[in-house]
Amino acid sequence: MTRPLAVGRRVLLSRPRADDESAFLERVAASRELHQPWTSPPETSEAYRAYLRRLRQHDQAGFLVREREGGALAGVVNVSNIVLRQFRSAYLGYYAFCPLAGQARVSRGYMTEGLTLVVDYALEVMGLHRLEANVQPGNVQSLALIQRLGFRKEGYSPRYLLIDGEWRDHERWALTAEEWDPPR
Repeated sequence: MTRPLAVGRRVLLSRPRADDESAFLERVAASRELHQPWTSPPETSEAYRAYLRRLRQHDQAGFLVREREGGALAGVVNVSNIVLRQFRSAYLGYYAFCPLAGQARVSRGYMTEGLTLVVDYALEVMGLHRLEANVQPGNVQSLALIQRLGFRKEGYSPRYLLIDGEWRDHERWALTAEEWDPPR
């Protein structure tokens, strides 16, 4: 693994690379039940390579959240549709991997820490001013995570995003640099 982009108490951030493919696809397969119906991560070698190609575009950034000890994959955070100049805004997408995801009402905190590191990175290093996360109303764990980070609800978008062949409703949550107060 290359030098991490950011290091927290229990996790670190790295960019997805070609040599992460096997571990990534294993985690996606192990997390299929957790991800349905919330997200559709790359499940094949071809889809993973397409994901890496997308991340080479100027308006995309991807981060792997890894356990600090051992480097096991805990999750993914994507910053997409990055617009700079006067807007300085982007969308935030994220998902955890089993077995490190918080389950059975027990949060392990890996994604809270990983997402905190990504928000810091996006606002400070990438120079963004605003991040927006769109979350399906029934995704209780994801809503709790985004609220823990201090995002505020801006609205509701019916049939907002096509996921797994269905148009799904989403709540819009956002945060600006002035509002950012990382969780302790």
